This record gives sequence, structure tokens and C-alpha cells, in this order.
Amino acid sequence: MKVSIDGSPAFAHLQVDLEPGESIVAESDAMASMAADLDMEASFNGGFFSALAKKFLGGESLFVNTFTNNRSGVRRLTLTQGTPGEIREVRLSGRSLCLQPGAFIAATPGVKLGTKWAGFASFIGREGLFKLQVSGTGTLWYGAYGSLVEKQIEGEYIVDTGHLVAYDPGMKLKVGLAGGIFSSFFGGEGLVTRVIGRGKIVLQSRSLSGLAGWLNPRL
Repeated sequence: MKVSIDGSPAFAHLQVDLEPGESIVAESDAMASMAADLDMEASFNGGFFSALAKKFLGGESLFVNTFTNNRSGVRRLTLTQGTPGEIREVRLSGRSLCLQPGAFIAATPGVKLGTKWAGFASFIGREGLFKLQVSGTGTLWYGAYGSLVEKQIEGEYIVDTGHLVAYDPGMKLKVGLAGGIFSSFFGGEGLVTRVIGRGKIVLQSRSLSGLAGWLNPRL
């Protein structure tokens, strides 16, 4: 399988070349175009009850699509995400990664997408009550609105709500004020997410809530 990320950084998408017998699992609405003789099979995202949890508690789709090349030559598939922004490739080898709802785009069949309790701090921070924990062995592709910025954290780091995309499972999330009560609310920052621990986090440079707040007064 050969996968390239084209159109970066603003309009990134995946060009996937599947060799005979190869498969890739993708979010249900990620396919932009595909060879006419590729086989596509829709299935519940990790089983019926697991799929329901991911849909209603983790913000993911109820179904995922598996694209398989059952022909003799290479076949191409183009995958994209719902918002303009960057896409990142991560190779997993027994490690896990937590993703914000909607960040998952595609993965090789050896990667598993599970749902775990994230806590009320994550919910208040607009990241959802449940976190999506990706594990297994294989390659993962995820993306977000805007550019992706990686930070190495040791101790505590403040992230504005809606900007956290991915983080190591050992990191803890807490919600607090950006400063004092007056400064936090009248300064426009309000509540923020405090990421605590040691590991890597990935942030998105833009947020959909920020875009909605900018558009609403103009509509």
C-alpha cells in the first residue's frame, strides 16, 4: 500500500494506492473518489454496541467503510476530511493515542478504534464525555480544521477549548479559568483545558466554534 498526503496544509487529502489483496478502513464519509472496481463494505464501527457508543458518546460515525482491492492491478482511492486542514500519518506499534471526536480519517486493518471515559473536564472543554483511543499495530491517519501543531508537555499546559486534537493516553485533562474571573470572561478566553502530565499533544490552529462565532453575527 502506498499512501501520500496531497494538498497540504490547507486542503490535505489522502491518495491511497492499494495493491492486490490490500484493504484500508475509513470513516464513513471520507471517500472522495475511487476506482470503479474497488470493493467497499460498510460495517459497524467496532461492533453494534461499540459503534453506538462511538456515535452518541464519542462523536464518530456509526459505520466505517472497508475498501479492498480484489483485482490484479493497483487501484487508487482518494480520502478526505470534512473540514479544510492538515492530515497527519502515525505509525502505531503497540502504542495508543487519544483523538478528539471527528479526527479519525482512516487506518490499516490492524488498528483498533475504542471508546473510553474522558471525564466531565473533557466535556466542558468541548472534547466530549468519551475519548477515542486508537491502539494496535498499523498506520493511522487523522486530521483537523487548520494546521496541526505538536507540543511536548512536562507538567501543565493550557489549551483553549476546542483546539486539542490528539494526546498520549497518560495525559490528564482539567478545566479551569484562563486567569482571574474578571480577566477570563471579559478578556474573551473564559474556560480553558489544562493538560497535565508528560507526553505529546497535538493542537489544531483553528476551531469550528471560533468559525461559528465569527460567522453568526454576519449571517
